[in-house]
Amino acid sequence: MKNTNSCLLLWLCLLLYAVGSYAQSSESRWEEWIEDLAHEEESGMDLESLIEELAFLREEPVDLNRATRDQLESLPFLTPLQVENILAYIYMHGPMQTLYELQLVEEMDWQTLERLLPFVTLRPVVPENRFPAVKQLCSYGKHQLITRLDIPFYRRKGYEKNYLGTPYYHALRYEFRYKDRLHVGMTAEKDAGEPMFALHNKQGYDHYSFYFLVKDIGPLHTLAVGNYRIGFGEGLILGSGFLTGKSATLSGPDLRTAGIRKHASTDEYNYLRGVAASINWKKWTLTAFGSHRSLDAIMQGDTITSVQKTGLHRTEKEAERKGAAQMIAAGGNLRYTGSHYRIGATGLFYRFDRPYIHTLPQYARYNLVGQQCYNAGIDYAVRYHRCFLSGESAMGKRGYAFLHHLQYTSGSSLRVRLTHRYYAHDYWAWFSRAFAEGSQAQNENGWYVATELSPWRGIRWFASADLFSFPWWKYRISKPSQGMDLWTRLTWEPARQMSMYANYRYKRKERDVTGTKGAVILPTHHHRWRYRWNYQPLSFLGFRTTADYNRFHSQGEEVAEGYQVTQMIRGELLGSAFKWEVQGSYFHTDDHDSRVYISEKNLLYAFYTPSFSGRGWRWGVNLRWDFRKWGMVMAKWGQTRYSDREVIGSGNDQINGSVKSDLQLLMRLSW
Repeated sequence: MKNTNSCLLLWLCLLLYAVGSYAQSSESRWEEWIEDLAHEEESGMDLESLIEELAFLREEPVDLNRATRDQLESLPFLTPLQVENILAYIYMHGPMQTLYELQLVEEMDWQTLERLLPFVTLRPVVPENRFPAVKQLCSYGKHQLITRLDIPFYRRKGYEKNYLGTPYYHALRYEFRYKDRLHVGMTAEKDAGEPMFALHNKQGYDHYSFYFLVKDIGPLHTLAVGNYRIGFGEGLILGSGFLTGKSATLSGPDLRTAGIRKHASTDEYNYLRGVAASINWKKWTLTAFGSHRSLDAIMQGDTITSVQKTGLHRTEKEAERKGAAQMIAAGGNLRYTGSHYRIGATGLFYRFDRPYIHTLPQYARYNLVGQQCYNAGIDYAVRYHRCFLSGESAMGKRGYAFLHHLQYTSGSSLRVRLTHRYYAHDYWAWFSRAFAEGSQAQNENGWYVATELSPWRGIRWFASADLFSFPWWKYRISKPSQGMDLWTRLTWEPARQMSMYANYRYKRKERDVTGTKGAVILPTHHHRWRYRWNYQPLSFLGFRTTADYNRFHSQGEEVAEGYQVTQMIRGELLGSAFKWEVQGSYFHTDDHDSRVYISEKNLLYAFYTPSFSGRGWRWGVNLRWDFRKWGMVMAKWGQTRYSDREVIGSGNDQINGSVKSDLQLLMRLSW
């Protein structure tokens, strides 16, 4: 008996040691995952919203023992099959006693588990069907105040006579929340160059956003008042999901039925303003919404010729466009959810206060024209054993769109996905965010196949191929065209403290030859290689090395090459109350086509992945101090130094000099 107890004690100690190391690496794992997604400049990721929601989940983790399907689907690391298996495991075996019981869930792999741990928890199962009383809200609700200030140590040409305000960026955010059931908040922002308490911004900040969101009051599933986002199906009509492009993993976020979500970010374009509500009745969910908001637009008489998405109001012309047009939108969704399937129908109508007639070139002739438009469609999702099939079919004022996914999972070692999309050249959906090679779900037809294989623990191989065509012209392509996108990545994790991957991507597209006005069109070939090495010898010290090489060429033209090397070191002091990160990069490219992308950890709710062309250095320092339980301050210093130019940028953004330095400050108070 004594030997048995000793063995059990030894086994428990080893388990606790593994769990401790495991938990320590979890944060760096999901941050690395976010940074990797941000690097793919064509992924279409809404990173600010993704990071914001993950930050909220860090503070208010999902209780697995009480989690609904919608709550589990809000965790972007889980596949649809893993969501199903977690729900089935708890139904069959009762509440989990420890988070590491997740290892017993079928299809759960270590990589997903490491990313998932910071965002889930276990609490005693206590019924909470009634909405809490005011006293309980005041006692257990949480307040959060965030302010950010960006200070540039350079002067752009626009400040000489065109920009109306100061060169500082400032944002203020406040939120009161009670768990995930009540959110009330405000976001205010002033971009660099915009006036404050002056000229067209006498009310202070240039942009204000207010929101109120409440969940689970009897049959009322969600109610949003103010600014909100909404998405259904695969995003062909209304899309507010995470992933709309391609990434080097099949265990990342799928575009799922997002429903109603608060809009708390500083994005001044992608949101609705009004009221939205969803009601649950048995297996049915009915959602209805209405919106009335202003848009920045270029006007020509009583006609809208262009809608501006930047949210910048620095010059007199930009200020004149602010709120120049109005849009009303209304629609709804009816969804039925069974045990292994889901089907829904979505309808949307939107109208401008005056005709919209764009003046874009020939390639955009099938874009939206008129004063009003509508979209309608049906979406579905079905799981049969290890197969998951989902899709959406939609129609608009003109044209149709179809998007379908088929995914097969064999344990945690093999995943295969097949995607087909057909977006007619004349299909238009203003609020769509769907899987596409281009930026819109329009004028595209393609097949995408991807596989992810983990034959042994610590080794993962990903490969994908996307064959696409454009039935009508595209920007810089004056004829119907086609192309391909091939991608492969091999990841090796020899130890828990070390990982590395090698990545290769090849993209072939057609493009007008410069100077021929579209008379000559030739294919372009873009090769991209990347190697990354991560090493964390201690829980409070980590290293990361990244090397990229690009090669771009077209028939009859010289080959353009570009490369960059980045070294990052991160550490923690004072029991992780003080965190620091230092990163330095050297880049060298021949032109803009061979440009490189360098990702940096930025301030809270933000990620910075700029592109660089030419020759130079980029370095930055990121500091974070968490004091007591209610305060946190962050500071980031970044500098870019070019060795091949004396002027950076052009037009109003021109900087006379070869050095560009910025200081960013952020403070968060929580109580």
